[in-house]
Amino acid sequence: MNRVRFDMHCHTAEGSPDAKVKILDYIDLLKQRGFHGMLVTDHDSYSGYKAYLRQKDKVKDFTVLRGIEYDTFDYGHFLIVLPSDTPEEVYDLFEHRGMALIRVIWLVHECGGILGPAHPFGEKFMSFGSTRRLGMIEHRLYAQHFDFIEGYNCCESVKRNKMARRLASYYDIPVFGGSDAHKENCVGLAGTYLPDHIHSEDDLINYINDGNHPEVGGKRYPKTLKDKIGPAGKFLTYGFYLYNIYGAFRNYPARCRAYFAASAKLKAKMKSNCSDRGLAKNKSKNRKGDYE
Repeated sequence: MNRVRFDMHCHTAEGSPDAKVKILDYIDLLKQRGFHGMLVTDHDSYSGYKAYLRQKDKVKDFTVLRGIEYDTFDYGHFLIVLPSDTPEEVYDLFEHRGMALIRVIWLVHECGGILGPAHPFGEKFMSFGSTRRLGMIEHRLYAQHFDFIEGYNCCESVKRNKMARRLASYYDIPVFGGSDAHKENCVGLAGTYLPDHIHSEDDLINYINDGNHPEVGGKRYPKTLKDKIGPAGKFLTYGFYLYNIYGAFRNYPARCRAYFAASAKLKAKMKSNCSDRGLAKNKSKNRKGDYE
């Protein structure tokens, strides 16, 4: 089985307000650096992936997967990949930041998708392992429901990446590696080695659900904002926390509407699937009766 490199944490100028590289430029840079695919994970947005779809005829021999980096209300950022048959209402819901992690886990798994914490031991309020809102017992209860953990993020320190991989090892969870790039000189500094048959979100989900553990690696990006501003970065961290809380409350009405729309669609889908299974069972019985 041949393996190829994917950057599993990518931000585009079309989808993330703090990113500088447009999707087609991002793809060109990754191809130049020996990559064969990427997971687009903009902040609470699928706009970067939608920009790719509008221009996909310009892209050859490269796989672009749809993902998102979702800001939970209580446990930081999470990378999410949903299957191809996910209702559009669910994608719309994940563009509204601020849901609690327990609800996010339920929604993703109800759709048949996968999720895991981004930079799990990164900055406080942005990272699962650094947000001690309820203590380590709750962390353990949540961690057993993760499908993967970001075990290598080139914007994090060696120590923090090792802590992430130890967490993954403890729970026997696969790891992803990604650059978390927002600027051109960071693109492709980290990646994940995946089989060359992965060309869709469904392929990736099946690969992870089959119990596979891909290899990750890269080199650290030394020019992050927190590297530049040093201890003053704490003010930035608390500023983000306030911004996240404000965004969660501001989005509450729209998020509620989106949640009810997504829930109704999922219930209808489940009912349809149950009906189809029942119909298939009845047909099977009828066929059996014909032969008796």
